[in-house]
Amino acid sequence: MREQCQLQSRIEQRLEARRQQRLHRQVAAFSHRNGLITDSDNRQFANFSGNDYLGLAQDASLIKAWQEGLSLYGAGSTASPLVTGFSKAHQFLEDKLCNWLGFDRAILFNSGFSANQAVIFSLLEKGDLLLQDKLNHASLMEAGMLSEATMKRFSHNDVTKLGSLLQKADSPTLTVTEGVFSMDGDLSPLADVKAQCEAHGSWLMVDDAHGCGILGEDGRGSSNHTGIKPDILIVTFGKAFGMMGAAALCSESVHDYLTQFARHYVYSTAMPPAQAHALSHAVDIISTQSWRREKLASLSELFHSLLADASEVIPTITPIKPVVLGDVERMQVAATSLKASGFWTGAIRPPTVPANSSRLRITLSVNQSESQVKELAATLSQILQEVS
Repeated sequence: MREQCQLQSRIEQRLEARRQQRLHRQVAAFSHRNGLITDSDNRQFANFSGNDYLGLAQDASLIKAWQEGLSLYGAGSTASPLVTGFSKAHQFLEDKLCNWLGFDRAILFNSGFSANQAVIFSLLEKGDLLLQDKLNHASLMEAGMLSEATMKRFSHNDVTKLGSLLQKADSPTLTVTEGVFSMDGDLSPLADVKAQCEAHGSWLMVDDAHGCGILGEDGRGSSNHTGIKPDILIVTFGKAFGMMGAAALCSESVHDYLTQFARHYVYSTAMPPAQAHALSHAVDIISTQSWRREKLASLSELFHSLLADASEVIPTITPIKPVVLGDVERMQVAATSLKASGFWTGAIRPPTVPANSSRLRITLSVNQSESQVKELAATLSQILQEVS
């Protein structure tokens, strides 16, 4: 009983500390339709906060493909992949991803979080070295902290520091970076990172959650955009694909190794085959409908041209548009004001981003119109003057 009271006391103290720091977060229920979201009070907002960059989450043909998959394969896979959960739909998706992205094999996971952790936990052992960009996703950082390997971090996109760490390395080494960084929308200098890895015998793993579908020829992603091929590529389906899940693209031997030792894969029920069936259709949409990327590029250019005088707006070539306000309260005031004007934007604060870098994470989508972007930019410009 005493231990239970101590746990309850700790929970209450930490929650109160979050509230005092203005870092307390809550889940809200929304309905989504055509770039608009509606909250539980039936208030409607233009959605500038999601990751559905190509507008596939509500795409009629993708919905039809999932419905078709349900008719063909049923609702669930019923087992883990190594039991009986792996189907022809999964195999077809893996083959399609390999042909599109140029890898020997692909292995499917139920989320990008589990894919990142599975690879790092499986491949690295005690005495190995893991090098990570300091702004890598939480899944990668947590995997590094929990891994038996020694993890060292290099300053964001600092290729010189990475080279220094690699030069000193005397053990098997894995270098990990995102292709597009989720909170800043900027790109990793992958060509230079790859060159350092090749010079010093390190493998390179790229998490391209926010790049695949957006950058590169036919949407092949950040690595294709920069002309390199990593040893392991993580592709997630919760952003440009409009769905969920992930895949690790790799060599034949790494695929076999992960099949034996990746506990997230071995001991998890496989994704529903109907989902895999729909994801194969999503790959076809992404790789053939270039107009989606062209519209995103046009909206991006419009957004930055209208806010060129706002120093808080960080220019990017991706759909992620950070508006860095620093102070948590200043960011919350701006987010609340935008909400009152009918725009829902991401209100990002520590620990998701470093201290004193709270921001609005504005994201663009094919679902948005030029008039919506113009209205958002005009409203945001006025708010930034008010909170300065």
